Amino acid sequence: MKKIPIALIYSRIFIGIVILLLAFYKPTYYTPIIVSLVIIGLLTDVFDGIIARQLKISTTKMRRLDSNVDMVFWICVIAASYVLSPAFYRNNFVELTILISLELACYVLSYIKFKKEVATHALSAKVWALLIFATLIQVIATKTSGALFIACFYWGIISRLEIIAMLIVIKKWTNDIPTIYHAFKIRKGKKIKRLKLFNG
Repeated sequence: MKKIPIALIYSRIFIGIVILLLAFYKPTYYTPIIVSLVIIGLLTDVFDGIIARQLKISTTKMRRLDSNVDMVFWICVIAASYVLSPAFYRNNFVELTILISLELACYVLSYIKFKKEVATHALSAKVWALLIFATLIQVIATKTSGALFIACFYWGIISRLEIIAMLIVIKKWTNDIPTIYHAFKIRKGKKIKRLKLFNG
């Protein structure tokens, strides 16, 4: 039982690679297969943490691994969507560049200040992950995205700026910070209340 969360985490690397291969080779029914695999990947991301917390084996090391594997999985999905719909990326180049720059800023700041990657798992980031998921599904299935991508873009800016603010506020590296409000409490040395369903 204790190996299930780790297995779910690593499964996303395999799923991501399969999605990328399907996008390149386009076998029969590749679109519904890719969409199904993206959904499965998202579900493994949701349940690995829930199961780990229920089994009381959620550790900082596991949360860092989860964050790194998440990045690999989403890069594979984004790359697959680019292969299938390059026009979407050309038409939204500026917006995507802004989001990527803010994402990189989070990691660079964390490495400069703490010598570790970002693992805040903020609630705003979880909402953004769902918006990214929905946008990518739409792009893969229809080769375009409208209002959904606009919502994803603006929420992505809000989410990344909040995480940057968190990294500036906290004095030492901390994982699982729900909001900027909690970051200020941590800075003052106060205990914070985390949602057991989403955070450790």
